[in-house]
Amino acid sequence: MDVIDADLSTVIAEADKIIRVRDPAPWLVHLEFQASYDPDLGNRLLRYSVLLNGRHGIPVRSVVVLLRPEADGPGMTGIVSHVLPEGERYLEFRYTIVRVWQKAVESVLKRGLGTLPLAPLANVERNELPRVIDRMKGRLSSEATIQESRTLWVATYLLMGLRFSLEIASQMLQGVQAMKESVTYQAILAEGKAEGKAEGKAEGSLEEARKLLLRLGSKRFGRARQSAVASIQTITNLRQLEDLSDKLFNVSNWDELLRSARLPRGNGRRKRSSK
Repeated sequence: MDVIDADLSTVIAEADKIIRVRDPAPWLVHLEFQASYDPDLGNRLLRYSVLLNGRHGIPVRSVVVLLRPEADGPGMTGIVSHVLPEGERYLEFRYTIVRVWQKAVESVLKRGLGTLPLAPLANVERNELPRVIDRMKGRLSSEATIQESRTLWVATYLLMGLRFSLEIASQMLQGVQAMKESVTYQAILAEGKAEGKAEGKAEGSLEEARKLLLRLGSKRFGRARQSAVASIQTITNLRQLEDLSDKLFNVSNWDELLRSARLPRGNGRRKRSSK
């Protein structure tokens, strides 16, 4: 079997993966992987099939691999049927659906190396994951090249994120040296750290702006009620917090300040110190 160029971008987007099966009568397998529900997927597969057949002149089998239950839905029937207004069916297209979470994990573990990353998404309980990962380690260490092993472990890590938390995925694969040596995995970690720093910096700026607003407001109006503090804590826009600080000397109390920002205010009378 060979993976072939499936770029059909002159008409539609590129298909996920096209494999040429070198039987005496060759044919194509179109694999489409889905992590979320797409009600128009059947029609998209039909278009791919027609275009691939027209380009290569051989039969095409379309297979959609649903990676998690969230990708399933009423449109996933395996059949696309087009009917004329009077009810006559003029076209019927069939495709194969593989629901990974319904597959026995043993059947996935015994198949080709390329399907091993799907094992944690198969019909396996959380407490069985260590055994599954050990089985994968055994096969990859004895059957895969170093580069293949790195690629497949990174794929496993990414796919596990569709079902398990990042903490569980990292815990299960923490001893996999081949994955840690992958430049792809290192890039993922670097990107995550960069995003985490940026998010942390942004949140830190917001918190400082909230504290400054409350401190300056307390000097101007007196200590803020708890409801006013809660309203200010809900602000996640740094510019809005800065604008409120600028308005402190244009209003006479916390209520007026919150109204100017259209923030919710608590009920009840203000304390004398909040005049």
